[in-house]
Amino acid sequence: MPESELPEDVVEEATRLTRLARDAVDPDEREAYLSARDELVDEHDFLSRVREEDDVLVLHPAEWVDDEGTVVPKQIDDVDRGVEQPLSGTGEEHEWSAIEEHNARLVATVAEKHGEDHAANARAFADFLGNHYVRRIETAGAPEVREFIEEYYPRNAWTTTEQRSILSESLKLLFDAADAEVPEYN
Repeated sequence: MPESELPEDVVEEATRLTRLARDAVDPDEREAYLSARDELVDEHDFLSRVREEDDVLVLHPAEWVDDEGTVVPKQIDDVDRGVEQPLSGTGEEHEWSAIEEHNARLVATVAEKHGEDHAANARAFADFLGNHYVRRIETAGAPEVREFIEEYYPRNAWTTTEQRSILSESLKLLFDAADAEVPEYN
């Protein structure tokens, strides 16, 4: 199967921006994320939309669309040029081991720079996100962070009082290691 001409890092960033927009509370913030995503894919002459019925980000060549914004089937020369990226759960293209390796590198960065208590919290979040959602740290949205803090962490992370007291800071350090912001989960 031929690969899309859209670079993988562009697909990942467009997916991340779409998730951030979906989780944004402020309409202006939401619009800023969507605008950044659209500008990013436009640089490659692609368009983006979310297919709501199955929660998938669809990225496809702009040439497939007419002036009214409708996809014209006869313009589609090769469907493999388009990209479909699940926004929730896991997709076939995700491989748990690659995501675990990525997230483990971020946890190691936190351990090296900030110590074992922060690393234990980071590891708990990485385990939660990898095992339950098969997702990279930086793709987590507010719902996943809330679920981790409210449900997973109290029941499944064997933590010390110190670790519990620094959880929000640990999450910030982990997202910083991923060069991303913690979603607004409160």
